[in-house]
Amino acid sequence: MTNLFYLRDWVEKYLPRGVVLSEPIFLDPLNGDAGFRQYFRVNSNPSLIAVLAPPLLENNFNFVNISSCFREGALHAPLVHAVDYQSGFLLLEDLGDHLLLPLLAGKNQSQLYDFAEIELIKIQKISKNKTIFPEYSRQELLKEMTIFIEWFVRKLLNIELSPADLRLLDDAFSIIAESALEQPQVVVHRDFHSRNLMQLPDGSIGVIDFQDAVIGPITYDMVSLFRDCYIRLPKEYVVQRALNCYQQAVDAGIAPKISDNQVIRWFDLMGLQRHIKVLGIFSRLHLRDDKHDYLDDLSLVIRYILEQLRPYPELKNFTLWFEQYVLPEVSRQPWFQSLEAAGEISATSSSGD
Repeated sequence: MTNLFYLRDWVEKYLPRGVVLSEPIFLDPLNGDAGFRQYFRVNSNPSLIAVLAPPLLENNFNFVNISSCFREGALHAPLVHAVDYQSGFLLLEDLGDHLLLPLLAGKNQSQLYDFAEIELIKIQKISKNKTIFPEYSRQELLKEMTIFIEWFVRKLLNIELSPADLRLLDDAFSIIAESALEQPQVVVHRDFHSRNLMQLPDGSIGVIDFQDAVIGPITYDMVSLFRDCYIRLPKEYVVQRALNCYQQAVDAGIAPKISDNQVIRWFDLMGLQRHIKVLGIFSRLHLRDDKHDYLDDLSLVIRYILEQLRPYPELKNFTLWFEQYVLPEVSRQPWFQSLEAAGEISATSSSGD
């Protein structure tokens, strides 16, 4: 409460020129994200977003620098009006409430993805400034997948792993990481999905939650968008979208022309890295941070993993291990949903509008 009191005073002091308060200042709490940030809508005209981002837990320098970089690249990231790095206070432009996720079941689904792809290509065209964007290294790719072992396998499912199991997982993770590293490396948002994209009043797309952006594999943001952990699109539509998006990168001069099979292999194995990591992160959010709603999305992520594993014989051992040791335990969990239905939406216009 003390921090919130100081944040309120700080916001009032740093209101931008032309912004007015019609009554005593009020900070209306908003739903947050998977991090430690707290968001509040300021009762100003126009409204603003105040953020309480603990500096020991959140990289506010990254957020501000990347926001500026994205805006220079013609993306609509929130303008940072003021920041206090020591206290972890930020005052941002308010992009509204229209997240893409609830809009994707409507008749404009394909158009929304078209607009999202435009922003994705803008990100990939940003200069790879290593002072702003760290490299998505092999070590980091592998480290992220170990979150799956610790939090999903061991802590959520209570599965004991033998040395042979760990060797099998290490071999599979190495194959997945090598596929990521052989791809063209571009600026990657790293969480480019329907809960971090917003429809703005003019119909364009706003981009949020980008502070973890890196220089990494070109298919990473494509996976985040088209194999979204919160909504599932038809497989054929996803393949078409991924190939078209990669072709846009070729046309923009940021990727070489390769076979469709190679694009999809990169895309699938990148999806494995992301979704293996996400199983661990969602489990950790539940077990450590008391954010239990993420359990509802685990079944869709598992569905993706199986779909992405089965076409690749070099990952056969991991596939068999997952099916024989993980799936039986998963099926006993109270959050488990039928994999055939996980992530499905009631209405879609994915065949075209």
